[in-house]
Amino acid sequence: MQRKELTLKAVTYRKYGPSSVLKVEEIARPNTKPEHYEICVRAAEVTKADCELRSFNFPVKWFWLPLRLAIGVFKPRNSVLGGYFSGTISKASESDSRFKVGDAVFGNTGMGFGAYGEFLKVSANNTMVKIPKSLSFEQAAAVPLGGLNALHFLNIVQLKAGQHILIVGAGGSIGLFAVQIALAKGARVSVVDKASKKVMLLKLGVEEFIDYQQSDVYAHKTQFDVVFSMVAQAPILKSLKLVKPCGIFVTGNPSFSDMLLSVILPIITGKKVLFRFAKESEHELHALVELVNEGKLMPIIDSILPMEKAGFAHEKVELEQRNGAVVLSLNNLTEE
Repeated sequence: MQRKELTLKAVTYRKYGPSSVLKVEEIARPNTKPEHYEICVRAAEVTKADCELRSFNFPVKWFWLPLRLAIGVFKPRNSVLGGYFSGTISKASESDSRFKVGDAVFGNTGMGFGAYGEFLKVSANNTMVKIPKSLSFEQAAAVPLGGLNALHFLNIVQLKAGQHILIVGAGGSIGLFAVQIALAKGARVSVVDKASKKVMLLKLGVEEFIDYQQSDVYAHKTQFDVVFSMVAQAPILKSLKLVKPCGIFVTGNPSFSDMLLSVILPIITGKKVLFRFAKESEHELHALVELVNEGKLMPIIDSILPMEKAGFAHEKVELEQRNGAVVLSLNNLTEE
């Protein structure tokens, strides 16, 4: 009873560093206020962002200082990672009536993190919806990051049926959803990634696979209506060579120079350069649920691992030794 009421088991990191800093510990259970929901977490996706926060090593450097001030200068202020979860409502909010105790839900934690723990406190303002019946808890946890960001980027380019899109980094969390959403919109889809992801991507129905380890992507002769790159520090000038006149290049990992060039290059080239950070809204999550229910979208899982394997999970994600999402299963069936 004491543990059930006051503590929980979580994967923690008390300092920045390699995957070995991750430990499974007993910590205090979140102190929820009447306006909060408490989630009995069943699964959490292990993301690149989790790995970058753990090591505090980011491919895009321009936000290093403000993020360090926000997250913790010498050590992390919040010792529990995890921004994307699935689970059941264990305590309902008194100020929000969307969910009741026992509802199966999934969503994001915002900057509160904490999904690597058995219980999670979220605000009524957090993006969260009910899990469609066709998804397991592990599958549901793998939807919000990739799905919300992919939908966001394809919406801002207004991808249309019949257009030809090149997705660079198509085998990652966001890329795999971008492929499926683009196909659902009726677009032609070509992709770039390494050979180990070829079979997975071809099974999704892509038109062309380009192995960046075997050929120079930027020397490709085909031009595309849209080029969507999730690769940090992708050369923007070379990328624009792959874009048709009046086409669009959109980046999910812009450098500071990319942001400046996004203003200048459209004037010079006539091609749009877009970046806009995803809001990860509830409306967009409901749109993903509709695609799942229509059979047009399905999360791809590489592996489901227990909390004790969190370090190994981080290594798989960091080194891209995965074909699909890596998910931690918390197997917590305890509810009050």
